[in-house]
Amino acid sequence: MSVSFPKPLTEKEEKYYIDKYESGDEEAKKILIERNLRLVAHVAKKYTSQSHTMDDFISIGTIGLIKAVNTYSSDKATRLATYAARCIENEILMSIRSSKKTTSEVSINLPIGMDKDGNEISLNDILGTEPDAIIDDINMKMQVQHMIKALDQVLTDREKKVLIHRYGILGTVPRTQREVAAYLGISRSYVSRIEKRALEKLRDRLWMQNTI
Repeated sequence: MSVSFPKPLTEKEEKYYIDKYESGDEEAKKILIERNLRLVAHVAKKYTSQSHTMDDFISIGTIGLIKAVNTYSSDKATRLATYAARCIENEILMSIRSSKKTTSEVSINLPIGMDKDGNEISLNDILGTEPDAIIDDINMKMQVQHMIKALDQVLTDREKKVLIHRYGILGTVPRTQREVAAYLGISRSYVSRIEKRALEKLRDRLWMQNTI
């Protein structure tokens, strides 16, 4: 059975209730949460699987929404809905990661056979690595692959060069902004502006990939 959620707030309505909440109106906070539940459902739907129902993720995502409303400030450059979407997704991803770790820790220690002396051995015995380290390594490699792909998709050649040499990407040596400026023949302040813009573009693309 489908659940009907309240209509999202317009930008004007959102600002109105944020101002009221920041003035101490707790009822406004309740409205900000309720009118963003459709957003929770939208994000939750993308992560629904056989092992996790949509209801599970709506419950988890709602926690992220409440955190977003509690920590949001009208001084932020982004709208509450944009900020909340990130908080909701982060809460769901943390839950998934925690669940995967637990499952992996169980399965990786299950007996998979016997050694030559008749002793049970597990996958963990063969790998010789802590389960957490394996999961973290896989997650890190996946994130790096997404980032490298995003570098080519959204950055200009100059933006890409600045980030590669600033952060030691693709086997380069990390450098200071001054060193990058000297390497590229531009000013340090220009490097700073390029770096900031490139990081924002990269962050937005990686976030979009996680929410599509």
